[in-house]
Amino acid sequence: MIQSEKLNVLTTKNNTNFLSDLKSLFKGIVLIANVLPVFTGLWLAMYFTNTSFIDNLDAVIFTITGSTFVMAGALALNNWYDADIDAKMARTKNRPTVTGAISLNAVLTIGITLSILGFLLLLFTTAESTIYALVGWVTYVLLYTMWSKRRYTFNTLIGSISGAVTPLIGWAAIDSGMHTVPIVLFLILFFWQMPHTYAIAMKKCDEYRYAGVVMLPVVHGFRKTKKQIVIYILCLLPLPFFLTSLGSIFTAIATILNAGWLVLSVSSYFIQDDLKWAHLNFIYSVNYILFLYVLMVVMTILK
Repeated sequence: MIQSEKLNVLTTKNNTNFLSDLKSLFKGIVLIANVLPVFTGLWLAMYFTNTSFIDNLDAVIFTITGSTFVMAGALALNNWYDADIDAKMARTKNRPTVTGAISLNAVLTIGITLSILGFLLLLFTTAESTIYALVGWVTYVLLYTMWSKRRYTFNTLIGSISGAVTPLIGWAAIDSGMHTVPIVLFLILFFWQMPHTYAIAMKKCDEYRYAGVVMLPVVHGFRKTKKQIVIYILCLLPLPFFLTSLGSIFTAIATILNAGWLVLSVSSYFIQDDLKWAHLNFIYSVNYILFLYVLMVVMTILK
């Protein structure tokens, strides 16, 4: 009886560790955060084209599942390629690619398999949606992870493109992405990711420096990074006014959010603790994008 209980505890612990390793491998929170804009783009496309969610249920399933697989595959390949530098950073040293819980060959196989499967599923939607997913995958895996991340400070700019195409994937599964709304959704994510990533880079500056990752604050210091953060937040200010079709309430709330972030970014010149300020910016940025993209969906339901 005692041996049986010990075995059950051990099995449960192993299962928990395995699930934790998978969550770390696919960067669970990052993956979910990237799927949300896909759904928002999909939902808004149906709203603006007056098409039914039920009538497009197959497209919804293929788009969400396919894009999730593509992104999970890209994230796994990122972990596979970056195993050496992940071992040098406190925030990534417990990833299964570092600890050896999942072999690098297995991670490579998982990454390639999920990516291919994801693209095949997206082909059941539209070619345009699949192309946007391919652009995101190539940008993130090849141009960001394998080419620019360790060489150039503009790696953040390249990485932002891969994250910004997500609403286009969702929208294009229903209608052509050559429309004001999905383009603005792309721009919001693109400009948002720059100050968001710079805030992380400031917080983890010493770790990035030790690992040899060429981030802006590592190479050019905090002062230039803070200036860049202000500039990209300024770029967000006019974007809500291109989404007036979502209603004046949405435009007002989005503008208030942008103004609040701008005030916070400018406050860096009056706060001596740069790391504390960077953390506040990181928290604001995470809540900003989640709230904004959920709000877009909510506004269409309330109208």
